[in-house]
Amino acid sequence: MTRSHHLRVPTPAAPPPTGRLPFADAPNAPDPIEVTRRWLTRGGRPWFPVSGEFHYSRYPAGEWEEELLKMKAGGVTAVASYVIWIHHEEIEGRVRFDGDHDLRRFAELCARHGLDFIPRIGPWSHAEVRNGGLPDWLLARDCTPRTDDPAYLEPVRGWFAAVAEQLRGLDRGHGGPVIGIQIENELYDQPGHLLTLKRMAQEAGLSAPLWTSTAWGGVQLPGDELFPLYGGYPEAFWTEADGGWPDTCRKHFFFTHQRDDEGIGADLRPTTVRGGDPDALADRFPWATCELGGGMAVAYHRRPRLDAADIGALGLTKIGCGSVWQGYYMFHGGTNPAGELSTLQESHATGYPNDLPVLTYDFQAPLGEYGQYRPSYDELRLQHLLLADFGHLIAPMESVLPVERPQGQHDRDTLRWAVRTDGASGFLFVNNHQPHEPLPDRPDTSFTVEFPDGDGELTLPSSPVTVPAGAYFCWPLRLDVAGVRLEWATAQPVCTVDLDGRTVLVLAAADGIAPEVALDAGTVHSVSVPSGDVTEVDGRILLTGLRPGTDALVEMAAADGGRVGLLVLDAATARTVYRGEAWGAERLVLSADGVVFDGGDEMRVHSTAVRSSFAVLPAPEQALVVNGEAVTGEADGVFTRYGVGGGGDEVPEAPPLTLVRPAGPAPEPATGVLERASVPDDKYFDTVAAEYRVDVPEDLPDGAVLRLHWTGDVGRAYLGDTLVADQFFSGRVWDIGRLPAGATLCVRVLPLHAEARVHVPDGAGEAARTAAVTRAEWVVGRAWAVRSG
Repeated sequence: MTRSHHLRVPTPAAPPPTGRLPFADAPNAPDPIEVTRRWLTRGGRPWFPVSGEFHYSRYPAGEWEEELLKMKAGGVTAVASYVIWIHHEEIEGRVRFDGDHDLRRFAELCARHGLDFIPRIGPWSHAEVRNGGLPDWLLARDCTPRTDDPAYLEPVRGWFAAVAEQLRGLDRGHGGPVIGIQIENELYDQPGHLLTLKRMAQEAGLSAPLWTSTAWGGVQLPGDELFPLYGGYPEAFWTEADGGWPDTCRKHFFFTHQRDDEGIGADLRPTTVRGGDPDALADRFPWATCELGGGMAVAYHRRPRLDAADIGALGLTKIGCGSVWQGYYMFHGGTNPAGELSTLQESHATGYPNDLPVLTYDFQAPLGEYGQYRPSYDELRLQHLLLADFGHLIAPMESVLPVERPQGQHDRDTLRWAVRTDGASGFLFVNNHQPHEPLPDRPDTSFTVEFPDGDGELTLPSSPVTVPAGAYFCWPLRLDVAGVRLEWATAQPVCTVDLDGRTVLVLAAADGIAPEVALDAGTVHSVSVPSGDVTEVDGRILLTGLRPGTDALVEMAAADGGRVGLLVLDAATARTVYRGEAWGAERLVLSADGVVFDGGDEMRVHSTAVRSSFAVLPAPEQALVVNGEAVTGEADGVFTRYGVGGGGDEVPEAPPLTLVRPAGPAPEPATGVLERASVPDDKYFDTVAAEYRVDVPEDLPDGAVLRLHWTGDVGRAYLGDTLVADQFFSGRVWDIGRLPAGATLCVRVLPLHAEARVHVPDGAGEAARTAAVTRAEWVVGRAWAVRSG
C-alpha cells in the first residue's frame, strides 16, 4: 500500500523577521557579519558557516598547515579551538605561546588559507582536560573559580591579556580571521559572570563580531550580549556504563524544533536546574551550533563506537531541523601534550566523573589523532558542498514539520522528514538512520508538499519509492538552475559548476532510490538525455531511468536561451566529490598522480589540459571523464588517502610482532567518582600486562602510522620509558603515529576483569578479557595538495 506523507507549508510571516541583533562587526570589514532573528548574513547575503573544532595545542605545529587544508577541503569554513589555559600556563607566571602552543601562528595559518577562526578562550574549557583547563596553581588559591570572586578574576584578567596579545591585529578591524570568541563553556546559571568575562576580554583588547556562549543545559544568558550556540551528539561517554543509548542522544535523529540538549555536560551539573528560557532564546536568536558530534571520546567506564553514518545522519538532520550554522566537535582529533608537572587529561584523580586516556584525544573524528582520513569526512563533505552552493538559500528558509510525525523518541515506525522552505520553494530532508536500533525500510513512499502560493502542491516522486533502512538525504523542491526550474529531484544537490558555457547542476543519487528529475516544462526549450526516458505530464517534463555516472550529462536548453546541464552521480562517487572552487580557488580539482609536494612550502600540480569541472578524490585509476572529455584542475586544499600493507614499493612490509611477555590475571576492578570504574593503576602495566615489541624500520616513510589489531582493556605504547600512545579497547583498531625510524616500540596490553563495570560496544566485552595484539600493519598516507594564488 502506498504511504503518502503530507506536509502543509504555512504562509511566511509578513514581514519576515529580519531585524538585526546588537552584534557589531568592525566598521571597515569588507563583508560585514550581522545576526538576524533567524539567520546570519555576511556581506549582506545570507550566510551558512561550517565550523570544525581542531585543538592546535593537541597537535604538532609542523603539521598544522596540512591539517587546516584538509579541513578546508572537507568544506569547513571556520576553525574553532579551545585556548586551553593549563596547556599554556601549567607553571604560574610561565605563559607559553611557543612551538605547539603558538596561538598566533595557528590563527595566521587560518587567515592565510581563507579560514575564519573562533578561539574559545575559557577560562574554563572542559574539553576533557585536567581541571577543565584551569591550572592547578589557580585551584590551589583561596578563591571560588567560575564566579565573580575578585581573587579568581585577577588571574583570569592576566590570562585574557596574554591571549589578547597573541591575537592582536588579527581581528576583523585589521582584516584578520577572528569572527567569534566564546566565553567560558557550559556555564548555565551565572549570566552575570558571563557578562563580567566578556567585558574583561574586551578590556584586554579582544574583538569579534560574534561573542558566543554554549546554550545547552537550560542556560541563562545576559540579555543580547552572547550569541547562544547549541550541540548534539550521537553517543556519549559521560553517562553510566549500563545506561544504554541515552535518550538525549537518540533525539538528535528526529526532526524537531527543540534546540537544547540537556545531556551535554550533565555529569558536571544537576539536570533538575533549568533557570533559562529556551523558547525565548529560540524566538530571539537563529539556531546555530558549535558541538555537533563529529565523533565521541571514550572514557574508561564507557567506550562509544561510532559509524560514519551516525555522524552524517545527525548533521543532515540538524539542517532539516533549522540549523543555520553547522559546528562540529571534534572535526580533527589530537593528543594531549605531556605535562611538566602532571598528566593533562580529565580523570578521577582530578575529581571528574570520567577517567580519560592519558594521551589520546582522537575522538573518532573525521580527521584522526594523526591526521587519518575517515569515511565520516566524506559524509560531511557532501553536505558541506550542498551548503557552499545552496546555503544562502537554505539559511533563510523555515523548517516545517509534517502533521504526522514520530510520537516519542522510541517511535521507529513513523518516517522522519521535514522541509526547509521560503513558502515557494525548498529542500526536503529525510532521515531513516539511527545508531544501535536500525530503522526499517519504508516501502511505497511518496511525499506531498502543499505550498501556499498559486502553484499548489507537489507530490513526488511520480511513482512511490522505497526509502531504504539507513538512508538519509536532501531533495530539492522548485530549485532554479540558470533559468530552468527543477520541480523536484530524487537526488541530493551537490553543487553547480560552469562547464563550457553551461551551468551544470551536480546531483547525488541515494543508494537504493532510482534518480528521477521533474522539470517545469514552461522553463525548458529542449532536453537531451544519454540514458533513460523523457515524458511530459501535467506541464512537467519527467526524466526517469537516468544512469548515474560521470559520463551521463543531461543537456538542456532553457526557455530563455541559456544552456543547462544535469549530472547525477552514484552514491559512492558522490561521497568523494571535492569542489575547491567553493572555498576560493578559481577551478575545481581532480587529484591525480601528477599532484605532488614540490619541496618546502610549495605545492604544485603537474597536469595537462585544465578545465573547470568537479573533482573526484581519492585519485582514480584513470582521468575523470565528463561527457566524453577528460578533466583536470587545481584548487586550494589538501586531501590525504591511505594505503594499508603488506608489501609494495610505497607501503612497508607488516612489522613483526614479538611477544615478550604474556598477560597475567586482570587487575581487580577499582572505582572512583560516582562509583564509576577507574583505569587500572600504572603498576599493572609493568607486572601483568601482555608485552609486545615492534621494530620500526629505518626507511619508514614520513607520516606512516602503525595500525594494531588488538583485544584487551587498556593499551599503552612506550619508547623507552616514555609513554607515547594509549587507548581503551572498544573493538576498533589502534593507530600509533609519529614513530621515529629505527626505534623499538614496546606495547603493553591489560586484560579486562570479568566483573569490571565497563561498557564495551557491540559485544566486544568478551574479547576485551583477552590481552593480545593479533596483527600489525603500516598505514602510509600520501598527501595530494595544491594551493591557489
